[in-house]
Amino acid sequence: MLIKLKDIQLLTKNQTGVLYMVASVMCFAVMDICVKWLNYYPFGEVFFARFFFGLIPIFLIIPKDRWSDFYRTTRPGLHAFRAICGTIAFICIFFGLRKLPLADVVSLTFGGPIFVTIASILFLSEKVGIKRWSAVFIGFIGMLLIVQPAFANLNYYYLSPLLFCIFFSGVAISVRALSKTEPNYRIAFYFTVICTIVGLATLPYGWVVPTKFDLFLFVLMGLCGSVANLLLTQSYRLAEASLVTPIKYLSLVFAITFGLFIWGEVPKPLMLAGSVLVILSSLIIFVREKKLQKEIINPRI
Repeated sequence: MLIKLKDIQLLTKNQTGVLYMVASVMCFAVMDICVKWLNYYPFGEVFFARFFFGLIPIFLIIPKDRWSDFYRTTRPGLHAFRAICGTIAFICIFFGLRKLPLADVVSLTFGGPIFVTIASILFLSEKVGIKRWSAVFIGFIGMLLIVQPAFANLNYYYLSPLLFCIFFSGVAISVRALSKTEPNYRIAFYFTVICTIVGLATLPYGWVVPTKFDLFLFVLMGLCGSVANLLLTQSYRLAEASLVTPIKYLSLVFAITFGLFIWGEVPKPLMLAGSVLVILSSLIIFVREKKLQKEIINPRI
């Protein structure tokens, strides 16, 4: 009996989702490396390139029948709030990537769900039980372990990824609300355009003409940043969230590896211990969110 090729399912949805998540983590890692590598260019120029070239993948996913009105929205205020929080969060994470060890920055961004939990209490009046409060406490202990050597040396750049987590909570609660009525491409479009304009506004303060290789890195950074988010979204659509969410923490492995071999950044024992606690905290919050059947928000933008 002949079997048609189209009837053969090579991978299950869960397996495909896992591959999308791994690809997303790798793209985020490439973006982080590009940001850190290009730190000798003005901050605004790098910021502009990340979002200007990041528009390309967004335009590619807009349905053909929506090109005439893809930008129309009935919720401009919420889009503006999401964009402002996202812009500030990205500025903070870019400063951190340029000034701090790669693994330290990545591990601290895992604290995003901790601040989302706190924001949900303050702004959404959500009730939080002892398990999630315990997760928040564990997460803060982990963050203190990561930044403790920095405070000892008065390295206030470690505030950048912490501020990222705070403003990320604003992104998370606004995306939760927007996703009920707005398609993903529209949410990403407004945020990316506003960030592009913010970056362009720094042009009078002096930009540097990039070399051909650095121009390639600028383009790669923007494409990888947007593609990473698209892959992550598709991963959650295809696979069970409980299966693919832990894979995000592979980014710490990439960060430690690249930081060590490219910049000679040797991870400190306290950083590794703190990272374990922050990841544990995020996983506890994730499990509780899943039980409550809430949307899982990714701790990257």
